[in-house]
Amino acid sequence: METRYLPIPDGLSGMRLDSALSRLLGFSRTVAADLIDGGGVIVGGKVASKSDRVVAGALLEVAMPEPVLERKAETIPGMGILYDDDDLVIVDKPSGVAAHPSVGWEGPDVASGLIAAGFRISTSGAQERQGIVSRLDVGTSGAMVVAKSEAAYAGLKESFRSREVRKVYHALVHGHPQVGAGTIDAPIGRHPGNDWKFAVVADGRPAVSHYKVVENLPGTALCEIDLETGRTHQIRVHFAALRHPLVGDLTYGADPTVAARLGLVRQWLHARSLGFAHPVTGDWIEVESRYPDDLQRALDAMRVAVA
Repeated sequence: METRYLPIPDGLSGMRLDSALSRLLGFSRTVAADLIDGGGVIVGGKVASKSDRVVAGALLEVAMPEPVLERKAETIPGMGILYDDDDLVIVDKPSGVAAHPSVGWEGPDVASGLIAAGFRISTSGAQERQGIVSRLDVGTSGAMVVAKSEAAYAGLKESFRSREVRKVYHALVHGHPQVGAGTIDAPIGRHPGNDWKFAVVADGRPAVSHYKVVENLPGTALCEIDLETGRTHQIRVHFAALRHPLVGDLTYGADPTVAARLGLVRQWLHARSLGFAHPVTGDWIEVESRYPDDLQRALDAMRVAVA
């Protein structure tokens, strides 16, 4: 039997213990409830109840029975490992998975899934974002790095801040950009009329996206984007501003009929590759993520239309 010690992040404060434990360890709420009912969770020196409300900063002492440990490799279905060493891990994040726990999000997240699978995560950063140096949107799939050591966290944060990380995305956009390759240099900030959206605004933060058209398809184009900066929704906002929104991105003006025809329930956007100097060894690391099934099917459907 293994004992795990899990601090409660700010994003889970006030949640029922069974729900919080499910989020932290990545297994079902039923399994979490059974574990608590069996006396397997201690908080503040006392055996906890599944209906207890957790408090940020509290430390859970969890006795992990073998049946639960056997399931740890599948804590987040579809999430793979592209690279792993003592200092960092690069995951292949599926769509529908957040980077870390947050208020209002009830689904799986990368940080909790890694912890549940037995990975050590850096304790640097805000409590709910420990180890997270760069995020992908919930609806965006692909390569994402997480720091395991404190040295890696500091080094990776500086690399991202200094724009020394090569982040390449592929996106399927509506229409055909008139210029086959170019740079979008437009500041991004909160949308003036919608708190949940972002937009190109005069007083926004600098945002630079370099792109090239890889393939023209009927009514759409497959683009490769090399991000110089990493603003929230940057690619989605920049291409929407060019009037070439990402296919499936209904939030930013995509045609819903095309998304429905292709069976897409999220934006066609994938973090294709990630490259950087290892924060400890200095060696260059670069990984590539394959398109997930939903994006590949949509792309294949567009290509069939050409034939």
